Amino acid sequence: MTAPLLDRLAALSAPEGAPVTSPEILADRPDGTVVRSGRTVAKAHAPDGDPQDLAARLRIAAHPRLHGILLPPLPVTGPDGFLTLTEDGRALTRWPYGSPVPPDDPDAAPWEDAARLLARLHSVDPRQLPGPVPPMRGPAKAARALARLRSALTSAGGPLPAPRSPGPRPGSLPAAAAAVERAWALLPPWARGEAPPPRAGTLCHGDLHLGQLVRHPAADGPWLLIDIDDLGLGDGAWDLARPAAWFATGLLAPDIWTRFLAGYRAAGGRAVRPDGDPWPDLEIPARALTVQTAALAVAKAAGAARPLDEIESAVVDACARMTSLPDQLAPAGPVVG
Repeated sequence: MTAPLLDRLAALSAPEGAPVTSPEILADRPDGTVVRSGRTVAKAHAPDGDPQDLAARLRIAAHPRLHGILLPPLPVTGPDGFLTLTEDGRALTRWPYGSPVPPDDPDAAPWEDAARLLARLHSVDPRQLPGPVPPMRGPAKAARALARLRSALTSAGGPLPAPRSPGPRPGSLPAAAAAVERAWALLPPWARGEAPPPRAGTLCHGDLHLGQLVRHPAADGPWLLIDIDDLGLGDGAWDLARPAAWFATGLLAPDIWTRFLAGYRAAGGRAVRPDGDPWPDLEIPARALTVQTAALAVAKAAGAARPLDEIESAVVDACARMTSLPDQLAPAGPVVG
């Protein structure tokens, strides 16, 4: 983050009439920088983002139909009312601060709350929202993860380290990347961001994980979804696909997955059938999220010239299984409601 950008974010997050001070940096990544001053958060969105699409997403997040589901943005001085631009065209937004999910207390993770919020989001009629509603960006993000993997391997060059643990894992990062590429090639075009999804009429979050929930008001308010950068029309199963993929790869306990799925169904969620095995609805999105996760894991390991760790190896293994048993990522037995 550059000093001018930090200064802009500090001014944006400062309470009205209060002197501008150095804010707390909550996140600083290439795709987004977030700072906090007291009860206000300011965010610099991805430099290559489309401000018009973001403005549409902000209007949706502020709409009364989304109250109690999405954290609403705070107004800023600018032509749209909810975003302003830096001199180089990067979008900046302003938000109320909410308390995140505690990272050191997995038993308190609000899986059922996340499921209920998704069910409510998926029930919103897009025709009642300010439009046009942009497409959900989940598949496009998966495609960018593959591009990042290819770039990282090209930049790394030379031999790369093998995994620390033995077993049926690819023996090097290039071999791991090849397993990811093969799994990617098996996905249908819509899951690779190359065509519209067959079910595209649902308002989706697009990047659901526990880091996308906060309590607002902070500390003890209700849980709300945050980060609307990928919000839009698509297949609602994509929002369930990350926990589904974690469950299928052994990274999420079966009882947690069962609670999450049951909470979604009980709240009237429409992305999966109301009972029985949900996997026919989740298979393709879960594969895509697994490939995305594996691609980013291999890219990060290549950039750091280190082996894959145990969790990274698990998702690469899942990609390898997809290519050897292309009709199954799902667990061995059906998951019923």
